[in-house]
Amino acid sequence: MTNARILIVEDEAITVSALKRELASLGYEVAGASSTTDEAPNAVELHKPDLVLMDITLAGGVNGIVAALAIRGNFHVPVVFLTAHADDWTMERAVNAGALGYFLKPFSGTSLRAAIETALHKHQTEMVSRRASHPAF
Repeated sequence: MTNARILIVEDEAITVSALKRELASLGYEVAGASSTTDEAPNAVELHKPDLVLMDITLAGGVNGIVAALAIRGNFHVPVVFLTAHADDWTMERAVNAGALGYFLKPFSGTSLRAAIETALHKHQTEMVSRRASHPAF
């Protein structure tokens, strides 16, 4: 388990509170929280998290999947999606967006930890590979 800094992008206050409690109990640091996709990139720049937990369905100019693509592209920060939607279309969109993790609400601490640790490991492996093939990266 790592002590990663995690940014929460979620518009349901009760879910944000539950995530904060669970993340702290798992040994993670909550870097901050944002409630819209419009605020998310600024929050990433400000808080410099190791990972972003992103709800797929959020208020703002774009959905969570589009915001996650922008965050990964601009900040090279891994994003794990959380959603109440388990339909094939939503999951396919998340996978096609390069999701490093995906878990459903309501969540358990076990599924949350597994999604985070898997995403952090995948991201670290991806970054090592990129640096090896592009030394200036």
